[in-house]
Amino acid sequence: MKNIALYIHIPFCKQKCRYCDFPSFAGKENFRRDYIDALVKEILKKAKDYLITTIFIGGGTPSYLNDEELEYLLSNIKKLNVDNDYEFTVECNPGTLNYKKLKIMKDNGVNRLSIGLQSSKDSFLKSLGRIHTFEEFKENLEVARKVGFNNINVDLMFGLPNQTLEIWIETLKEIISLNLDHISAYSLIIEEGTQFYKLYEDGKLNLPSEEEERMMYEEGLKVLKDAGYNQYEISNFSKENKECKHNLVYWNLDEYLGCGVSASSYINNKRYKNIDSIDEYIKKINLEESILENIKENSIEDDMEEFVFMGLRKIKGIKKEDFYKRFNKDIHTVYEKIILKHIKNGLLVEDQDYISLTSKGIELSNYVMSDFILI
Repeated sequence: MKNIALYIHIPFCKQKCRYCDFPSFAGKENFRRDYIDALVKEILKKAKDYLITTIFIGGGTPSYLNDEELEYLLSNIKKLNVDNDYEFTVECNPGTLNYKKLKIMKDNGVNRLSIGLQSSKDSFLKSLGRIHTFEEFKENLEVARKVGFNNINVDLMFGLPNQTLEIWIETLKEIISLNLDHISAYSLIIEEGTQFYKLYEDGKLNLPSEEEERMMYEEGLKVLKDAGYNQYEISNFSKENKECKHNLVYWNLDEYLGCGVSASSYINNKRYKNIDSIDEYIKKINLEESILENIKENSIEDDMEEFVFMGLRKIKGIKKEDFYKRFNKDIHTVYEKIILKHIKNGLLVEDQDYISLTSKGIELSNYVMSDFILI
């Protein structure tokens, strides 16, 4: 039985955040039960022949499902073949969590939570379009621990409108004091089609400068390191043995199956993407029609590029032996000039086993990675 990671997409939100360009929708609750029924059909059909090593239910807001919907989804996932040491994460948002939902998750095999907080300052949460307060987050965290969750991630953002370095460091210290197992810290990106994009275009977003954002990242690294968090990816930090196994599947370019609207899969060197429309998805599943929007077969060059792009996100970098095993080629025979150029410029470093970004290289990671495109 082949190993695979499973991603499940829940596209519903109570309210759309002002920075969000993910495939998620507010005001479509009338589709929710039919969507969960269709989703379970897809999962049981596509995942039944695999051994599942990790499961990640993302969104949207999976914790926005009601008790009955959540129980139905999770109890059906339990029918799958899972690895003895599997990791099962559910994304949650404060303001949609309670004891009952957390108990349903725990009783159905969920062993990791990823809670979207973004900031510890209520004024920032409000400006981002979040539906909760920091106090609600802390209450949810306390309940999650009482229920028995001992692997909890929190998502944070920096580079927010009106945010200063001091405010960001204060937020980090407040979160560190809560002794979370994992912290994801991302810089705000203004994406087209979001409310923030329109405000930005109209000159109404007071964003930190590039230099201020760089300082936030650098100072944040120091604070997290001093608190015992190991940086294992550009934006991810964990206590010992609490790295996110599911995300490592993506960064290692391993195979995964995606179920639900807009979900992507990578299997047998092919990339699959499901359709975006919730009502079309439900109709097609019930009529047993294809829900695939497109299929793309990766060339060997595509796989090499992606292996490098994703691998360089990891702080350890790319293991040269893994590149050779995968492609039957020494990485230097493919990328010699590019590697030497970036080593010379202080953006890459190489030892006997690994090639990785330097701290300066991390700052300029998009520039470095773009150089590895094979034309």
